Amino acid sequence: MSTSQPDEASRRLSDDRATPDDLLHAAPSEASPEDLVLASGKDITPSTLAWAKRKLAAEGQAAFDKLAP
Repeated sequence: MSTSQPDEASRRLSDDRATPDDLLHAAPSEASPEDLVLASGKDITPSTLAWAKRKLAAEGQAAFDKLAP
């Protein structure tokens, strides 16, 4: 049975108790209305896309940042 070397992410996870932020968060640099709808836990429909477009227009990237973990 061969043993393989753990990759960098696996080593970092085993060395720390908490998962590092760069492995948890993958926020887009500029959220699309679809990103915002999905981050809110809603299904993509014409009405939720309209909601997301209004929210992004009013709040910009902060609208997505508020929803992303």
